[in-house]
Amino acid sequence: MNPWWMEVVQTVREEFSDISDPSQVTRVCVRLLVAVVLGGMLGYERESNGNSAGFRTHMLVALGAALFVLVPLEAGLTPGDLSRVIQGVITGVGFLGAGAIIKLSKEQEIKGLTTAASVWLTAAIGVAAGMGRESTAILSTLFALFILAVLRRAMSPKSKDVSTCIEKVS
Repeated sequence: MNPWWMEVVQTVREEFSDISDPSQVTRVCVRLLVAVVLGGMLGYERESNGNSAGFRTHMLVALGAALFVLVPLEAGLTPGDLSRVIQGVITGVGFLGAGAIIKLSKEQEIKGLTTAASVWLTAAIGVAAGMGRESTAILSTLFALFILAVLRRAMSPKSKDVSTCIEKVS
């Protein structure tokens, strides 16, 4: 090979060297996979109930949020810089969730707040997974599934008072 092509090959190698050893590959894969699986769990719950943001949306939100914090962490950004990245993720996902909220023709009737909140929470779970806080991400997902699935049944229109709802949950 002539020196020009050797330089091209070396440059390409350097461009793909951001994950340099097996432990780093494992760490990145585990964090991103945890984010995708947990986001998918929340998305499946939402989609199985006919909500607008479902399985794939929640998976992508969790993956994106994890990636937004994982890359700066791997690049060695300071906590202050990482804080600004997280602020941007929170704001951006807030706008995404706002798109799920619909004001219906009836006065005082709004739909999509729970879906918007679940998208926002999914981003937080993705951030936790991306930062290596997988146990916190898993625990948060379990709480969210309880809120979305169990409390939905307990708070159905048939349940008129709080005591009935508490009995259904327990």
